[in-house]
Amino acid sequence: MIDLFKRFFSTAADNGRNPADQDDERDVIVAIGALFLEMGRIDETFTEQETATVISILTDKYGLSGEDADALLNEADRELEASVDLWQFARVINERYSIPKKEKLIERLWQIVYVDGKMDKYEHYLMNKLSKLLGLSHKQLIDAKLKVLHGK
Repeated sequence: MIDLFKRFFSTAADNGRNPADQDDERDVIVAIGALFLEMGRIDETFTEQETATVISILTDKYGLSGEDADALLNEADRELEASVDLWQFARVINERYSIPKKEKLIERLWQIVYVDGKMDKYEHYLMNKLSKLLGLSHKQLIDAKLKVLHGK
C-alpha cells in the first residue's frame, strides 16, 4: 500500500511539493474513496456496474491506474470499517477542497447513484447527508444532480 501512495504522489514530489502536502492529498483521496464506497454500498448491494463506475472515476478524474484505484479502495474500505461515521471523511475534504471541487465530488457521487438509472431512498438520504456534511446547499446538490442526469 505504501508503494501505491509513493507512486501516486511521486509526481507531486517531483514538482517540489513537500511531503506534508502529499499526506494531505493521500488523506483526501482516501476520504473520497470511502465516500464512493459508502454510496455504492448504501443499498446493501455494490454491483459490478457501481464498482466499474467508481474505478472509472478514480482512473479518469483522479489519474490513478486501475491497480492503484483497487489498492486505494482497499485502503478506503479499511478506513471506512474503522470509522464511526462519515464526518471524519467529510472533515478532511472540507479542510482541503474548495466549493467548486466539492461540487464536482457531489457530481461524481451522483454518477454512482444513477449508474443503474434510479435512486433509492437510501441513496437519496446519503446524498442529502453528504451535501450537508460538505457544506453545500440544496441548490448545489440539485444542480449537480441535474448535470449528471442531463449529461452536462
